Amino acid sequence: MKSTGIVRNTDKVGRIVLPIELRQSLYIDEGDALEIYTEDDKIILKKYNPTCIFCGSADDMDYFKGKFVCAQCKVALSNR
Repeated sequence: MKSTGIVRNTDKVGRIVLPIELRQSLYIDEGDALEIYTEDDKIILKKYNPTCIFCGSADDMDYFKGKFVCAQCKVALSNR
């Protein structure tokens, strides 16, 4: 894991601000969703990338009844 040398304090409700340099280098825009993981004593943030519930693909996604489905699986389902 690479250290950035940047330190941020949490506010009263536990929020932190991600520095603009990090957001720009990781292509995180305002409103982007981030997944939060823990590993031992670490908190890991990862830009959320939805995948198809059937095949795991992240290409050409549609949101259907609360789930993400890729175009290929959507066609396969409609041909059943």
